[in-house]
Amino acid sequence: MNNVTVVSHPLIQHKLTMLRDKNTSSKDFRELVREIAMLMAYEVTRNLPLEDVDIETPICKAKGKVLSGEDIAIVPILRAGLGMVDGMLDLIPNAKIGHIGLYRNEETLQPVEYYCKLPQDIENRIVIITEPMLSTGGSMLGAIDLLKRHGAKKIKSIHLVCAPEGVEIVTKAHPDVEIYAASIDEKYNDIGYIVPGLGDAGDRLFGTK
Repeated sequence: MNNVTVVSHPLIQHKLTMLRDKNTSSKDFRELVREIAMLMAYEVTRNLPLEDVDIETPICKAKGKVLSGEDIAIVPILRAGLGMVDGMLDLIPNAKIGHIGLYRNEETLQPVEYYCKLPQDIENRIVIITEPMLSTGGSMLGAIDLLKRHGAKKIKSIHLVCAPEGVEIVTKAHPDVEIYAASIDEKYNDIGYIVPGLGDAGDRLFGTK
C-alpha cells in the first residue's frame, strides 16, 4: 500500500521492543512513547515543502532553505494519543493542538464522538493524528471522518503498532490519508487487542491497568 510507511529505524525498533515488555513501568513507557513519537516525526515531516531564502552567515552571504509555510496541527485521539504529542512538539514546537474524543457504542460497535476541539484554520493545515494503536480501525475512521467534516484536506496518522486488518480498512475508506507505523503486527484478537502488540496503551501510559 503506497500510503503506508513502516518506520524501521533501529532506534525506533529498539525502543518499541522495550515498550512491548510487560515489565516496563508506566514512567519508562511514557518516556519511550515520547521518544518514538519524536523519532517518527522525522519521517512524517520528510516531504514538507521548502523555499529558498537569502541569509548571511558569519563568513558570507548564502542561500538556505526554510519551511514554506505549511502549518501543522497535531490531533491526538483521547486518551492514549496524548502520550505521543510531546514527542511531536519537541520537533514541531509551533504546531497547534486539537483533541478528538471517541468511544465505541457497544451495540452498534460504531465510534461515537464525545469531544472535538480543533484549530479554527484546520482546513489550511497538515493534520497529524496521533494514536498509539490502530487495531480494528473504528476509532481512526471516526476521527478521519470528523476531521474531513471540519474541512481538513491533508491528513496523516502516526501509530506505534497496527493490526493489518485495521490498516486495510482505513486505507480503503481513506486512500488519501498517509499512515506511519513503527510496526504492523500479526492481527487483532477477539477482544480487539493487537497481537503481539503492547497491551492497552492508555492504561500503560497513565498507570491505570
